[in-house]
Amino acid sequence: MGKTLNEQELVDYISGKTQAAPQNIRLVLKHEQAYIDNAHKGAKGDIDIDSDDLVDYVMSRKDVKLDELTVENILDAEMDYLIKQGLAGYMD
Repeated sequence: MGKTLNEQELVDYISGKTQAAPQNIRLVLKHEQAYIDNAHKGAKGDIDIDSDDLVDYVMSRKDVKLDELTVENILDAEMDYLIKQGLAGYMD
């Protein structure tokens, strides 16, 4: 993968799509990364993430004061951005 992730561009994109505050976006993304770091990698190094489990994990963090819909929207907008940048995709 030749492309790299520009975090500020990602946060700006998500903020534009969700109207969420940048600090809330960064908080959700931080917890998402912790979840991914602990996820089981498949044989090809792919990570299969259940979006409901991810949202539940983020919502269970004590410092997250957002409603579930906002967390879902942030994560959906992030995935949309990553797919557009060629950095992620959905598994069949």
